[in-house]
Amino acid sequence: MSVPKNLKYTNDHEWVKLEDGIATIGITHFAQGELGDIVYVEVDTIGESLGKEEVFGSVEAVKTVSDLFMPISGEIIEFNESLESNPEKVNENPYENGWMIKIKVSNISELDDLLSPEDYENTIS
Repeated sequence: MSVPKNLKYTNDHEWVKLEDGIATIGITHFAQGELGDIVYVEVDTIGESLGKEEVFGSVEAVKTVSDLFMPISGEIIEFNESLESNPEKVNENPYENGWMIKIKVSNISELDDLLSPEDYENTIS
């Protein structure tokens, strides 16, 4: 199973990639596999500042609906709008085309609380 080494992870199976104070966030390969075929991604929190572990949206799969949690605090500045018409991108490539939101990070030190790729691999194995 793919666990990219350049990302940080949560126990809720989200990943974070930080670049110049902007974090890109999505769900992991493991999470999309557990959910099954994703049919809808909803994010109604664009422009809002949310705290760590607050719900920023939801993902609907054929068999379930799951909340999406903020791995770190920040202002949601962008939603991957291509997921509106092509939610299956999350299944196909959750780390590239299947990202969900971008946030302006408000507390960079919260990244220290996230899992390393190795620690995340241990939680899913």
